[in-house]
Amino acid sequence: MAAVAANLPPEVKDGDPPREEVRDLDSQRREVENGESGRERPLRAGESWFLVGQHWYKQWEVYVKGRDQDSSTFPGCINNAKLFEDQVNWNLKKGLVEGEDYVLLPAAAWNYLVSWYGLEHGQPPIERKVVELRGIYKVEVYPVELLLVQHSAMDTPHTAQFSQTDSVDLVLRAAREQFVVSPQEETRLWVKNAEGSFERLCNTRVTVLDAALKSGQLVVMETRSKDGTWPSKQPRTASSALKEDENFQGQPGICGLTNLGNTCFMNSALQCLSNVPQLTEYFLKNRYLEELNFCNPLGMKGEIAEAYADLVKQAWSGHHRSIVPNVFKTKVGHFASQFLGYQQHDSQELLSFLLDGLHEDLNRVKKKEYVELCDAAGRPDHEVAQEAWQNHKRRNDSVIVDTFHGLFKSTLVCPDCGNVSVTFDPFCYLSVPLPVSHKRVMEVFFVSMDPRRKPEQHRLVVPKKGKISDLCVALAKHTGVSPERMMVADVFSHRFYKIFQLEESLSTILDRDDIFIYEVSGRSSITENTREDVVIPIYLRERTPARDYNNSYYGLMLFGHPLLVSVPRDRLSWDALYHILLYRLSRYVTRPSSDDEDDGDEKGEEEEDKRIDKDEASPSLEMQWGGSSQDPGPEQAGPSSGVASGSRAPVDNSPGPSHWPQRARRKHLFTLQTVNSNGTSDRSNFNEDTHAQPYIAIDWDPEMKKRYYDEVEAEGYVKHDCVGYVLKKAPVRLQECIELFTTVETLEKENPWYCPSCKQHQLATKKLDLWTLPETLIIHLKRFSYTKFSREKLDTLVEFPIRDLDFSEFVIKPQNESAPELYKYDLIAVSNHYGGLRDGHYTTFACNKDSGQWHYFDDNSVSPVTENQIESKAAYVLFYQRQDVARRLQSKPQPGLSDPPAPPACDPLPKSEFMDIN
Repeated sequence: MAAVAANLPPEVKDGDPPREEVRDLDSQRREVENGESGRERPLRAGESWFLVGQHWYKQWEVYVKGRDQDSSTFPGCINNAKLFEDQVNWNLKKGLVEGEDYVLLPAAAWNYLVSWYGLEHGQPPIERKVVELRGIYKVEVYPVELLLVQHSAMDTPHTAQFSQTDSVDLVLRAAREQFVVSPQEETRLWVKNAEGSFERLCNTRVTVLDAALKSGQLVVMETRSKDGTWPSKQPRTASSALKEDENFQGQPGICGLTNLGNTCFMNSALQCLSNVPQLTEYFLKNRYLEELNFCNPLGMKGEIAEAYADLVKQAWSGHHRSIVPNVFKTKVGHFASQFLGYQQHDSQELLSFLLDGLHEDLNRVKKKEYVELCDAAGRPDHEVAQEAWQNHKRRNDSVIVDTFHGLFKSTLVCPDCGNVSVTFDPFCYLSVPLPVSHKRVMEVFFVSMDPRRKPEQHRLVVPKKGKISDLCVALAKHTGVSPERMMVADVFSHRFYKIFQLEESLSTILDRDDIFIYEVSGRSSITENTREDVVIPIYLRERTPARDYNNSYYGLMLFGHPLLVSVPRDRLSWDALYHILLYRLSRYVTRPSSDDEDDGDEKGEEEEDKRIDKDEASPSLEMQWGGSSQDPGPEQAGPSSGVASGSRAPVDNSPGPSHWPQRARRKHLFTLQTVNSNGTSDRSNFNEDTHAQPYIAIDWDPEMKKRYYDEVEAEGYVKHDCVGYVLKKAPVRLQECIELFTTVETLEKENPWYCPSCKQHQLATKKLDLWTLPETLIIHLKRFSYTKFSREKLDTLVEFPIRDLDFSEFVIKPQNESAPELYKYDLIAVSNHYGGLRDGHYTTFACNKDSGQWHYFDDNSVSPVTENQIESKAAYVLFYQRQDVARRLQSKPQPGLSDPPAPPACDPLPKSEFMDIN
């Protein structure tokens, strides 16, 4: 015992805490080698074991086995000098082997030995962790040594050791501590891989092993700049602009978004969402970092949430007048291919995708359990609603659910058996319909039989579900012409695309169609042979010259407006038709004077006329209306359908000068030719078994057209007084739209309901009611209407309140009368759409959460506005905040610097992100 006491080092003798009483040598051996504290016991994950030099340990074994405490074999203080490379950094030698160079002792046995014998002065204990790798427990003798550097000082690395079971968050905390980063600053890690590029360590909850970090790897800690940007994301070419932005200090949140090319829809949605106070605070205070979900198969690996967070931090830093959302745009296109490229899109569709993406990226539920949906089955509403909401929260729990989700009550009633099905379903926004007018405004051109009158443009108000006959009746009130003397046609590319029957629906006519209504004689018909007059479709064509060896003409080109001309059946000859058409064209076609006539051999011409008249007199022309002509191609018309339109095909310019019938007379300005409905093919061969409607083309020689055809006069028209008429749409209140949303409706044929009682699909009646409303309510005004035949945008003015929108009359859940603010909402943002279906522009009105001032966001332009400027026909998506939430946020202290970042939760390694280190 004296030998032991005499050889204890100074630090063991004086000033140390009480040591374990020195036991006899047999007890020492048992405590160190056997028993619960001995080195023979099994390893346990996470516990600490210590390395002891093999030379010292063997000498200790000889000492305790000799059972002589005064023996000269006393080992002295524990000395691990042979295990270290140097006596400065105390780095462990490489390639040490257990049993040859060292032994491993559990913490208890190590503490015993240090207590009895002490540790060589200045030497650190060699503590190592027990790790479980692929089901096997082992002591990690060589931990992972990482080189930690700051993004701003890449040349000064700091070496730090980590166990393979340590989390990446521990690496981040060690780097923050090493480089003295304040708790308010946000940081993230990058690792340099074998190829020399840098990858983001997104998920800091994974282990060093799962992150595939190896000894010697460079780990870069990046600190977010004051302007909300990351240094690694700043392009080198923008340094001067960034320096200018650093000096700029404006109101946080008053920041524009650059239009990248038809991305105003995205900018509008982002500005609205950015001005939802509680959501923005959630990101500014870095609470999202705790909830990033990298393992959700329905999510975007946290990338959408991080990209949105970057935008929010930049916009609310106060250091930017505007920012370029190109990284966010790329992320959206990557996960939603419909938003790839730079086509026009709907801001509400982007908003729907973004809310769903943020929800799944931030879902606190890591493993979604299966939840069976249950019908009410006669149970009380409050019980069924509570069960539905709990089931929803078991699979969906995020800041998006907390902020935007409410609950519907859906009631379906079977029309056959009367079975009632009641379910409660969550919603993220309300898509409310607008009251639709039953009237429609159509613009048409009226072509009178009087050749002196120019075509008249009319604006007619007709029933939206009316017929062609209703259009004629409306026009008759303006013109005084009987509807029975009107024929309606769709004109496209100088030809009749379709000639309508009176019983056809107006829904087949689109707003962009050019509709002409022709006056015809009361005795006319385009198909019936019993009427006294026949209506002939007339096209205008010009010969297209193409020089070749005999200076012939190669083709014909349609021009001008086609005509529908009434011709008495008893005058169906080419000569009579020529003079009738000359009369109908007299307003813009000049008859040749006597000076223009030729002095040729009149006798020879008269004989020629007799020959032509013999071949082409009225019997031959009349035969064509008796059901004679074959019309090749898909444009062929049947006897009961009028003129059946085919596709809008291009003009056929095929050559054929030898096929033009020689019907020209002396002094004739043009020739006449039978053609098909497209005006592109000759109809020279007739089949008496068919009843196709013939079309007549007026073919002009270019020189004759230039001399006698006045193109300016031909294209002239006048506007009727009704063109200035605008169908006034009475404004509707937002409450009316919500009432319409909760109205009973019958399901469409395309979407029937399966009745569990009838065991078949039924067109049940459905009613939606509001049970609970969210903190922030998004109301989507359904301005875009799509049907089988038409698409339109409703520009109805919806009057919506800026404050005190009261939902108490719409919520059917029993209400808390002592808290009326639970049902009252104030407006915080509006997404506007200007323009029509084909093109348009999105902007935003939003109320700043800090200043309470309204601003107008038009891409990268931001300007203050007053509240009376917000309501307009362009309002498309409305954001309302519940008043109790607003009061709660206002009662909190003004937000200062961000909270310290916290690590996200999940296990699998996310997809890598790459960085270019400047």
